[in-house]
Amino acid sequence: MAKAGPIDVLIIGAGHNGLVCAWYLADRGLKVAVLEARGVVGGAAVTEEFHPGFRNSTASYTVSLLNPQVIRDMRLDAHGLRVVLRKIDNFLPTEGPEHLLAGRNGLTRREIARHSASDAENFDAYAAAIGRVVGVLRQWLLRAPPNAGGGLGDLLAMLKLGGGVARLGIEGQRDLADFFTRSAAEILERYFSTEIVQALFGFDSVVGHYASPYEPGSAYVLLHHLFGEAAGVEGAWGHAIGGMGAITKAMARACRAKGVEILVDTPVEEVIVERGRAAGVVARGTAYRAAAVAAGVNPKLLFTSLLPEGAVDADSAGRMAKWQSESATFRMNLALSELPRFTSLPEPGDHLTAGIIIGPSLGYMDRAWLDARRDGWSREPVVEMLIPSTLDDSLAPAGAHVASLFCQHFPYEVAGGWDARRDEAADHIIRHVDRFAPGFAASVVGRLALSPLDLERRFGLVGGDIFHGKMGLSQLFSARPMIGAADYRMPLPGLYLCGAGAHPGGGVTGAPGHNAAQAILKDRWKWAR
Repeated sequence: MAKAGPIDVLIIGAGHNGLVCAWYLADRGLKVAVLEARGVVGGAAVTEEFHPGFRNSTASYTVSLLNPQVIRDMRLDAHGLRVVLRKIDNFLPTEGPEHLLAGRNGLTRREIARHSASDAENFDAYAAAIGRVVGVLRQWLLRAPPNAGGGLGDLLAMLKLGGGVARLGIEGQRDLADFFTRSAAEILERYFSTEIVQALFGFDSVVGHYASPYEPGSAYVLLHHLFGEAAGVEGAWGHAIGGMGAITKAMARACRAKGVEILVDTPVEEVIVERGRAAGVVARGTAYRAAAVAAGVNPKLLFTSLLPEGAVDADSAGRMAKWQSESATFRMNLALSELPRFTSLPEPGDHLTAGIIIGPSLGYMDRAWLDARRDGWSREPVVEMLIPSTLDDSLAPAGAHVASLFCQHFPYEVAGGWDARRDEAADHIIRHVDRFAPGFAASVVGRLALSPLDLERRFGLVGGDIFHGKMGLSQLFSARPMIGAADYRMPLPGLYLCGAGAHPGGGVTGAPGHNAAQAILKDRWKWAR
């Protein structure tokens, strides 16, 4: 077996979190190598041609959660990243004349007022409650949560958390408890009486979350999508020119400028364990040795497929074998000959730069989940469609467009198997969108359809889970990925988790990669010893 030269840290996976982790380590002078199974860097944040002349983001598809400190530290703009804002944030069509828009400069409130004056008044109170809670949680995005059973540092972290909560006041503390424990529907129905208004905010509670908006804990998933900003505008959504692959290409350039070695087409087969600690990896028959290993993969994949049997204690191994991973997501890219014309707003306009949400009520979203549980997939799916070519003409030929469709709920296991039913599901989704935009189906000239199984095969997303694990109460904060391992240090010395299976969870944030790097840097003295 050939042996590669010694390095300080090996990172499994060149997804965005792996690249972020690599950069922060290399910035402090460590020798870092990143091993990627696919032939391109980026993990699920890549841009690829899917039909002749048509390119689009293949899996992840929009910008907001990418942490601004990560962008600044890595100087991603200097490495080619350019993010533009959607002209309107969201557009909710219906099959009739009603619709709802959301965006900056008071647009959301004005639009809500068209439907209900009382809902518009209550929007201020809702926004204030959201702002209080998100303000506290945002402080914990770039730090490890208190680790149960930890030492003085974790005690201090718990005190800091308690201090932040105390400063909320009693009303804010009640809001925080509500958003962590209650359903999104329960909270939204407290503030709003109009179905389409409830749906505008409730959609975020089911994105990548195989659940009903009436499920307790779904309110936190809603919150998770509100932590970010785009192009310096807090809470806004944007588009990376060139697609999501432009983000990871800029990250790869930043890493290489710091001396990081990135090897593609190098799938890791096993973590090397010697004398009770991680000592490197085996990839394509080559042993790569290092003082530490950081994994950007789903923790279930790490513990069940990459660690030798007996490498960790039986309790940890058993818990990770049962790690819940399923977001019931079906992802499509479509090549369009023309822009869609929605019944409720048929003329071309800025609303086509928005996240177009097909899910006009919380009841609709609940039925989509119930149908999937009972029938195998949603008869009326919840769909978010983006048409990024309205903001970026590099993605499609002149006069044509590309559309990203993110669809719920399509479980990992389906009768007959996904290889036999992929096209059936894709046709079903396109027909459904056509109900809201007649003629849409006829405008589709090419497509890429990715079932949950395809997402697993192509990107290593176990169960097709875009978040590397369900964002439920039992898999969040100090319990992500499990109690006692929330500080990115796995129950094997020298092994760290730097992907979305660690706090704060999924989305293109860069936060898990940043935080894991800080844990590794703190542990450098142990290597010297």
